Formats: sequence, structure tokens, C-alpha cells
Amino acid sequence: MARVPYQNREDLPESAQPIYDRIAKTRGSVEPNTPMPNSFRALLNSPPAAEAVGALGEFLRFNTSLDPVIREIAIISVARQTNSDYEWAHHEPIARQVGVSDQVIEAIRTNRAPMGLPAKDGIFAQAAKELVNDGTLADRTYQAVDHLIGPQGTVDLIVLIGYYAMLSTALNALGIEMEPGLSSDLND
Repeated sequence: MARVPYQNREDLPESAQPIYDRIAKTRGSVEPNTPMPNSFRALLNSPPAAEAVGALGEFLRFNTSLDPVIREIAIISVARQTNSDYEWAHHEPIARQVGVSDQVIEAIRTNRAPMGLPAKDGIFAQAAKELVNDGTLADRTYQAVDHLIGPQGTVDLIVLIGYYAMLSTALNALGIEMEPGLSSDLND
């Protein structure tokens, strides 16, 4: 059970309703009567925080320089490292949609990544693992990432991993529940 109430538009003061509208517009509807995911409905207990988190997430999901495959490998790797069933349930299907292979998804889910993965996929899983667990990248990992995606991509990747680590931590701490119809096999 969530530790904070899920906020709907009508629960917010009029001054915060535009924040809700912006987040709902960029996140789409999960269920007809739930215009946005529970993650943001919980974060809306602090509308300014939800607005800031939403704006950064919007950039990282929709406007970053990262290839969608790289982005989703990093996101599901963060979900694995933080044991976030919620993020896994939301992003594992997206990873499949953008072309992340079943082999890569399964290696990440079972915490075997980057072992046995193609180097170009494994390095992004390794970067997420190191950043979440160690708070930095080993020189070898940094050099490999920079070689593959350049300075802008490297910065975007590091910020993406940090963002999803923060979000997963917040969602775990707040006890956010998955929306109806979603499930996760992350911790099976």
C-alpha cells in the first residue's frame, strides 16, 4: 500500500492543476479513470517536486540524444539494481518495443548482465550497475561508453541512470503500487 495518497487533478489546488495537466499529457493514460501512472500521482503530493521530476523525465524519455535501445537497456538495468518491480513493469515492454533482444532483457532480469551480452549492449547495463552500486563509473566503463556514444551521449546516459535510480528509490520508499493490468517478473 502506498505511503502517500495518489493525487488526482481535482485533489490539487487550482494553482497546481497545470502541473498535473503537463505530466498527464506527456505520460499518457494508463487506465481510463487514471490519467497518469501512480508514480506521478504519488509525487504530486509535492507539486513542485513532481513538476521538476516530470520535466527531467520528459527530456530523458523523449528528447535525449540516446538511441531508444540504449535508453531502455539502461532503465531496466537500473530497475534490476534497485529491485524496482514498478519501473521494470513499465519499461520491460518498452524495451521489447524498441528492439532490445530477449537475451539482453533476460540477462538483465537475472542479474547476469553484462556477462554473455554483446559488448555494445553489455556496456550500458554495466554502466547502470556501476553508477547505482558504486556512484561512479570505472575508467574502462567510462571510456567504452564515451567511445560508443560520445560526450553528449555519455552525459545523457549518466543523467538518465541517475534519474531512474532516484525515481526507483522514491517509488520503493513510498510503496507505489503497479497499476491494474501490470505485473513484473523481476524478482521471480
